[in-house]
Amino acid sequence: MTLQVYPLYLAGKEQTTGRKLTVEDKHTSEPIAAVSTADSQIVESAIQAAVLAREAMRNLADYQRRDILLHVHEQVQSRLDELAEVLIREAGKTITDAKGEVSRALDTLLVAAEEATRIGGEYMPLEISERGRKCRAIMKRVPIGPCSFICPWNFPVNLSLHKVAPAIAAGNPFILKPASTTPISAIMLGEMLAKTDLPPEAFSILPMSAETSAPLVEDDRMKMLSFTGSPGVGWSLKSKAGRKRVSLELGGNAACIVDRDVDIEHVTKRIVFGGFYQGGQSCISVQRVLIHHSIFEDLTQRIVAAARDITPGDPRDDDTFLSPLIDDSAAQRIEEWLDTAKKSGARILCGGKRDGRLMMPTVLRDVPDTAKLYCEEVFGPVIMLEPFDDFDDAIRKTNDSEYGLQAGVFTTDLNHTMQAFDELDVGAVIINDVPAMRVDSMPYGGVKQSGHGREGLRWAIEEMTELRMMVLKNIGKRE
Repeated sequence: MTLQVYPLYLAGKEQTTGRKLTVEDKHTSEPIAAVSTADSQIVESAIQAAVLAREAMRNLADYQRRDILLHVHEQVQSRLDELAEVLIREAGKTITDAKGEVSRALDTLLVAAEEATRIGGEYMPLEISERGRKCRAIMKRVPIGPCSFICPWNFPVNLSLHKVAPAIAAGNPFILKPASTTPISAIMLGEMLAKTDLPPEAFSILPMSAETSAPLVEDDRMKMLSFTGSPGVGWSLKSKAGRKRVSLELGGNAACIVDRDVDIEHVTKRIVFGGFYQGGQSCISVQRVLIHHSIFEDLTQRIVAAARDITPGDPRDDDTFLSPLIDDSAAQRIEEWLDTAKKSGARILCGGKRDGRLMMPTVLRDVPDTAKLYCEEVFGPVIMLEPFDDFDDAIRKTNDSEYGLQAGVFTTDLNHTMQAFDELDVGAVIINDVPAMRVDSMPYGGVKQSGHGREGLRWAIEEMTELRMMVLKNIGKRE
């Protein structure tokens, strides 16, 4: 079978290399494409190009950056169905999840385009003492310079654009390394960027091995590293990044607190969605659910019944909800964690079975808090239920984690709402919805093992710019 061959993009131009990466259809395990990969010489050429492009990118007017992003927005809109089909095949998504991601990518591009013309500064009076008499300061944000982006496989279009779009808006050249399992969608973005008015050499999109990409992390010519992926890899990269700025969007162990007096039907639907959409392969997927004891049995029965109704199907069918895991090793790992938790006393209420990469939606209770299933990031269609008596205890249990990305709280109690906002040690508290809820314009990121810095267009632009100040002193009129 002849595979379609995709190029890489070096300094804004496509290039086919002798080194190829085979991409599989995640539903059928059949090879679907061969993608050109970079070697160390190509990486060096990309870094040199990014350095050369720094001035041209910095000199783009705000409206030019905006128009570049709007041009990409138009191209994504016109190729929505094509991108969705690629996401079904290379990322294993259902058609609903694939179209949902492309729709979010359109939001990301549009907001970035708007923010490109809003990068402002600040006026600051300095007369706080005699030293500052007749002085004032003006501050503005300036592009940080060449940026390195290392992207994940679970949202290969939108999460790439959460790095690329603010870089363009801020005026930075960049090099993007897509995940090896999902490089095709990134190459398609390269096709779109090549048709814009970006300066020559302003971007490179390079599928490559982790070893080959080391200069993106370690080379001081690159002024920022933005990484999305596992905590172990992320923190290791930060330790090697030297003087460059580092932004990390890492894993989660998302908890959801369900208080008394809530709409149980609404809660059931949202928890089942939040735990099982995209096969649970999201760092804000619902993993732990703490339920008030007065509704625990009722809600447990409803969640289990809804989970049992989820069955595999044609990924191109709008009614299909269940996605496969990204590879066999991910499925095997979750199966091992389930077996270990079961031996330690956990009760599997439904699911717990897998067929190749497909793991059936799994609901458990009585999971020991020392089990990996409970305290690590599962990254699969698994949720654990536990009762609580006191809201303070639910807050404590939610915080008793090395992760702190987002948490959900279902409650009608305003005091509990504010307590959760004040006390939950996470990057965001989502009231009356699951932690899997994300709007692409909002600041996004976590604390503890979950990350460092924030994404979300305006906040990412701040990460990708430096603050520059000018002090003005009024020395009076010349005689």
